[in-house]
Amino acid sequence: MSTTPPLLPAQLQLHRGGTSVIVDLTSAGTPTIVHWGTPTGVLSDAELESLALAARPQRVSGGIDVPARLSLLPQETFGWQGSPALSGQRAVGAWSSALCTTSILSDTESATIVSVDAAGGLRLITELLLTGAGVLKQRHTLTNTATTAYQLHHLTTVFPLPTTATTVQDSTGRHLKERTAQRRPLTVGAHVRESRRGRPGADASLLMLAGSDSFGYRTGLVHGVHTAWSGNHRLTAERTITSDSFLTAGELLLPGEVVLAPGESHTTPWSLGSWGHGLDQLSARFHQDLRARPAHPSRPRPVTLNTWEAVYFDHDLTTLKNLADKAAAVGVERFVLDDGWFLGRRDDTAGLGDWFVDASVWAEGLSPIIDHVNGLGMEFGLWFEPEMVNPDSDLARSHPDWILHTPGRWPVSARQQQVLNLAHPDCFAYLLTRIDALLTEYPISYIKWDHNRDLLDASDHRSGNAGVRESTLALYKLLAELKTRHPELEIESCASGGARVDLSILDYTDRIWTSDCIDPLERLDNQANTSLLVPYELMGAHIGGPKSHSTGRQHSLGFMARTAIFGHFGIEWNIANISDAQSTELAGWVQFHKDNRELFHSGTSVHADLPDPAMDLRGVVAGDGGRAVYALTQRSASTTYPSGRVTLPGLAAEARYRVSLSQPLDEQVGNGQSPLAWPLHETILPGSVLGSAGIQSPVLFPEQSVLIMLTRVDADSARAI
Repeated sequence: MSTTPPLLPAQLQLHRGGTSVIVDLTSAGTPTIVHWGTPTGVLSDAELESLALAARPQRVSGGIDVPARLSLLPQETFGWQGSPALSGQRAVGAWSSALCTTSILSDTESATIVSVDAAGGLRLITELLLTGAGVLKQRHTLTNTATTAYQLHHLTTVFPLPTTATTVQDSTGRHLKERTAQRRPLTVGAHVRESRRGRPGADASLLMLAGSDSFGYRTGLVHGVHTAWSGNHRLTAERTITSDSFLTAGELLLPGEVVLAPGESHTTPWSLGSWGHGLDQLSARFHQDLRARPAHPSRPRPVTLNTWEAVYFDHDLTTLKNLADKAAAVGVERFVLDDGWFLGRRDDTAGLGDWFVDASVWAEGLSPIIDHVNGLGMEFGLWFEPEMVNPDSDLARSHPDWILHTPGRWPVSARQQQVLNLAHPDCFAYLLTRIDALLTEYPISYIKWDHNRDLLDASDHRSGNAGVRESTLALYKLLAELKTRHPELEIESCASGGARVDLSILDYTDRIWTSDCIDPLERLDNQANTSLLVPYELMGAHIGGPKSHSTGRQHSLGFMARTAIFGHFGIEWNIANISDAQSTELAGWVQFHKDNRELFHSGTSVHADLPDPAMDLRGVVAGDGGRAVYALTQRSASTTYPSGRVTLPGLAAEARYRVSLSQPLDEQVGNGQSPLAWPLHETILPGSVLGSAGIQSPVLFPEQSVLIMLTRVDADSARAI
C-alpha cells in the first residue's frame, strides 16, 4: 500500500474573524491542522513550509518508523494509536481505513478536502469553515463506494490544542441544576463525556474546554468545542504519550443507526470550535456567530409571563383572566398558557398526545382567554409536549405502534410517559396536523415546546433498530414545517428545563428554557455556564415567587430581578393578588429591562475574575463601548468585611465612564454602617482604570445584589455621549 500523498499544495491557510487555521497537506492519510487560534497573518509559502516542518515530530526509540500525525481523521493504518476518529466495518473484513487526500478546494475562509480509500470502498469529504466571528466549523461526509453495506460505528471531528492546554473544563448536571462546571488536569489518556439520553440531557456537557492552568473569564488561552446536535453526542479531551493534545466532537451513534448501502452517504452534525484569551472572548465568538444568522430573532424579545408556577393544572378562566390583567398592568408583552389545557389533562399522569382542547375545562375553547389576552395588548403562547405520550391517553391506546419501543417490551416509564416515534410517517402527520390546526384556529404566536423525559431503549417498532437518530431528524423536520406554515411563530426549546440546549435545536427555535429552577442563587452558575455558548436573548430568565418552588429558598424581588434582568426576561409567579407595592416594584423592573433590552441582547457578555469566591460580577458592554450594566452579587458571606474593590471588565480602555448604582433599588440590600463614597460623588474614570484598579464594592447581605451602570462621557466630562 502506498502512503505517498497525491500532488497537492503543501499547505493551506484560513483567516477570518481574528482566527487563523494552518493546515499541513503533506501528512500521510488526511491533512493535519498545525495551528488553530491566534491570528498569524497571511504567511508566505516559505513560512507555511517552515511552520509545517516545525510541527513535525521526530522518530523515537520504541516508536514506529514514521511518526503518526494528529490529522483531520487520524487512522491506525498510518500509525495512529490514540482514539480513532472513524470506526466501522463490513460483514466480512474491511474494518480499518486508509483514506488518503485526493483533492482540495479552498479559499481564505473555507476548505473542502476529499479523501479516498479505493480498496476499502470509502470516500470522505471534510469541510472546514471559518465564520465571520472566527468560529471554526467542521463536518465529515462519508460515502460507501463499495458493493457491500458498511456499518458506521463512529465518525468524529478533531480539533488540535496548543501545548499550553493543561486543564479541562466541562459541565454536568441534573434536573433543576443543569450545566455545573467541573475541572480536571489534561493528562495522558482520554476524558470522555457522552450523552446517551436521546437528547443532550441535563448532565450533558455543553462544551468541552481546554486551556492553560487556572484559565478564567478574562485570562488564559482556552479552546472549546460543541456538537450542534439534539440527540446523543460525544465530546472528548485527549492527550497522547507522543504529546498530541486535542478535542473531539461528534454524534454518538447507537448500534445499527447508520448502515450505508452501496452509494449512500452519512454527514455528521457540524462541530464548532472557538478560542479566546479567557472564556469571555471564546463565548463572544459563539454569540457573534449566532447573532449573524439570518433567522436570529430581530425584534425586541417580549417580556413573558408563563402560567406554570402560577396555577399549575388549575385552569380556571376567571383566575387566568385576573392573572392576565395584572400581567398587562406591570408591562408583560406575552402570556403563555402552560400544561393542562388539552383533553384529559388534569395532572401529569394522563392526556399527553391528545392535542384537542378539553371542553370540560374550556367549554368555549381557548378563545375566551386568548381574546382577553390579546385585548390587553399581549401576545398569546401555548404549551405543548409533542414528542411524548401518556399510556393513559387515546393516542397511546389507538396507536401503540407509534411509541418508541423494542417489540415485546416497553421502555422504563419516566414521568408516567413514553416517547413517540416521530420518524413514523403516520405519527409525524398526526402531530403536524394537530399542532397546525390549533395554530390556524387560534392566534397563537408562541409555542413552549417541552420534552420531559430521557429516551431509554428507544427502538423503532417497525424494524427493531435504534430510533434516536431518525427521531431527532424528524423533530427538525416537524419544527421546520411548522415555521414554514406559520412564519411569525416563535418556539421555545424546553426539556425538563434545560436538558436540550444545543446549536442545532436553536436553528429551529427562538430561545431555550435555561432551567426549571429559577432560584436566583442557583441560576447564577446555570446562566453563566449556559452563556458560554448561548447569548442572553436566547436564554429564558424569569422572576419567580418569593419562595422558590424548587429549592424552598426565599429571596427578595430585587435579587430575583437583578439575576434575570439580562436574559429573555419574564415572570413565573402568580402575581394576580400581589400588593400594590410589589406591583409597582415589579413594573419598575419590567420597565428597566425594556429600557436596557437592546443593550442586554446585542452587547458583549463579560464576567470578572474576582479573587473572592463569595462574590460574582457579570455584565453586558455595548458593542461601541458606550454603555455597560453590571450585576454585582454577594453569593455568601465573604471572609473579609467589607469585601474590597471589584474590577469592571470589557470597557474601552481609553474611554471615560460615569459610574453609578442603578434604580430601582427599593429594598435594603446591605448593612454598611456608613455611606459608600463613590456613588455620592460624580465618579468618572477611564475604562482601563475601572478594569484594573476597580471600585469599592458595596457592603451587601448574602444572597443580595446591586446593578452598576456606566455611561461613556466626552473629554470634558460635561455630557454623556
